[in-house]
Amino acid sequence: MKHINRKDFLKKTGVAATGALVLPHLSFAKSINLNATVSVGVIGTGIRGQELTKLINNIDQMQVIACCDVLDFRLKEGVEAVEGKKPKAYSDYRKLLENKDVDAVIITAPLHLHSEIAIAALDAGKHVYCEKTMAKGIEGTQNLVKAVRNSNTTFQVGHQYHQSRMYVALKQMIDEGKIGKLVSLESQWNRNGNWRRPIPSPEFERQINWRMYRDYSYGLLAELSSHHIDFTNWALEDHPEKVVGMGGIDYWKDGRETYDNIHLTYGYKSGFKASFTCLTANAYEGYRIIIKGDQGSLIAYMTEAFFYPEGKEEEKITGTVDGYSGATIGWTKNKGIPLNLDNTDPTIHSLRDFRNNIWDHKLPLSNIHSGAQTAYAVEMGIQAMDSGNTIHWDDNTMIY
Repeated sequence: MKHINRKDFLKKTGVAATGALVLPHLSFAKSINLNATVSVGVIGTGIRGQELTKLINNIDQMQVIACCDVLDFRLKEGVEAVEGKKPKAYSDYRKLLENKDVDAVIITAPLHLHSEIAIAALDAGKHVYCEKTMAKGIEGTQNLVKAVRNSNTTFQVGHQYHQSRMYVALKQMIDEGKIGKLVSLESQWNRNGNWRRPIPSPEFERQINWRMYRDYSYGLLAELSSHHIDFTNWALEDHPEKVVGMGGIDYWKDGRETYDNIHLTYGYKSGFKASFTCLTANAYEGYRIIIKGDQGSLIAYMTEAFFYPEGKEEEKITGTVDGYSGATIGWTKNKGIPLNLDNTDPTIHSLRDFRNNIWDHKLPLSNIHSGAQTAYAVEMGIQAMDSGNTIHWDDNTMIY
């Protein structure tokens, strides 16, 4: 499979940095008329699957008509989350994919199953919304890229902040030079809790708490920091060249196999550095991204953002720091200007866009290309933390 860089990909598919344009000459396996209701099957009806189902209940012209889960009680909960006509229930996703009334599937199964299920869905002619991270490991990512390339249906990755109108606006500010030349990014997603979900019986431990086990998940990096990595790649229109990092199981001594804290720094070709931190034993400031430029900084939270301009000399408060006279120690004004941006729940934007992309045959903003880049960056980060080495991007491995 030939390697395609980002600029060539965008040129070939006609997608712009801040919007999705029509894909050329696509004949969909199952045509959906403009503004027809998109009938959805949810594969994986755990907590995330139920959350998405409840949002779809309130999105016009989307309807969940089928649910699938291997756990009977989760399947029952998923069915009960649907408003209106009761959906069909399946314990085998392959049977759901045989349902010709299903136009599209939402995959919220454990990470290690994403590639397998998504490929089967594409082969069945279904449109696919695949939760992040897109795939686990290099092979799973490569196989899914091949399947999407050979498919005529819509494939969207559930990096919902990539579809958020607020984050699209922040990306536009960056592109327009509002914060000047980018110099660094710092992100965190901190929590204070063991990240463990209650189980009705010990036999269900790995099926419910799959995020804790390496066979099923890459833990914090894949489930949380992947959103921030995806945004960084998008903001820079590039992928990382290398990564160093540390992680550990240092606080929660409960048999988990995925790290309970992670600290990584990714380096890009331009020299730009981006840091990503997740904690599970301290929630200070929770979710936050700080994008720094030589003219200012953008501080982004889930649904609100602020602009911190680099001020003029008379706006600075100076003093003595470490024996240096005249050091900047604070600001008197222009601090934390709130940005009046659309702060609708990013997942609602993402699901609406999925519906619209199906109708209009458009390539999603969060697509196979961006999803593959992020999935490979996650793999690099895991290798760096596991080995203690610097891990480098390899174009011969990551093909998209």
